[in-house]
Amino acid sequence: MLACVATAQSLHAQTWPSRPIRILVPFTAGGSSDMVARAIAARLPDGLAGATVLVENRPGANGTIAADLLMKSSPDGYTLMVGSIGTFAINPALQPKLSYSPLRDFDLITVAVRNPNILIATPRLGVSSLSELIAYMKKNPGKTSMVSSGTGSSDHLSAELLWQRTGTTGIHVPYKGGSAAMTDLIGGAADASFQNLGAASGHIKAGRLKALAVTSDKRAPVFPDVPTMAEAGVSGFEVYSWQAVAAPKGLPKDVYAKLHAAVVGALQAADTRARFDAQGFDVVANTPEQFGEFLKTEIARWTQVVNAAGIKPD
Repeated sequence: MLACVATAQSLHAQTWPSRPIRILVPFTAGGSSDMVARAIAARLPDGLAGATVLVENRPGANGTIAADLLMKSSPDGYTLMVGSIGTFAINPALQPKLSYSPLRDFDLITVAVRNPNILIATPRLGVSSLSELIAYMKKNPGKTSMVSSGTGSSDHLSAELLWQRTGTTGIHVPYKGGSAAMTDLIGGAADASFQNLGAASGHIKAGRLKALAVTSDKRAPVFPDVPTMAEAGVSGFEVYSWQAVAAPKGLPKDVYAKLHAAVVGALQAADTRARFDAQGFDVVANTPEQFGEFLKTEIARWTQVVNAAGIKPD
């Protein structure tokens, strides 16, 4: 019986892929995860003998709908998911009874890209640096509004981390997406926010928002005059929003290896890298083992932030 199973797996690996591969995206079209998924889908056939690759958006429930679907899919190499830091690391930190465990239920393929957040403020607030924002929050405890793309998002937890590291307080105002949050920030109805660098860069360049600091370990090439959080006086504040690729647990070893090689090849293609560079993304394309160790660290980090702030899911 074992010999038959081994033979079947070997034949599957030899003929795979023989039908379309779908990439699940836990969010609506147009966001970072969707963009990364479509960039991978465009190049994945190059490493898989011209296989057909389809992107399927399954938004809802903070990414858990797509993650549940991935978990319940057959581990045959025909279903992947490109999810965000929220799907992989923040949901487990925020929801103790989460229906899936990324570390237990997924075969981790690779962290695809990362992108720092940038701390921005409405010009109406009259602050031009992180130190000035901190001074303002200390002078007005519990009154500075920090908007986010939703409860438990990386921009929300970045604000909580800032308050914890600087001994300040403010008001968290969650929205149903980063674009809505920035609209009110631009209009002066809110004070400040941590937003994805790529999403906020156009508004910063147009003078509609004031950039105070980036959450990366070094300055962003697109904004060389904007300091890092460490340079601005708050250490230990490296925060990246990231997207990663996973499959259902139990892939045949040969298929797992072929998938990883093809996904990494798609990410490292010259035109894909150029597209990511233009939008402020760093291509990571690491190994499954590196992804696993990174994910453990991220879940532990955000669990600590969530518990310290007493954050509860909506």
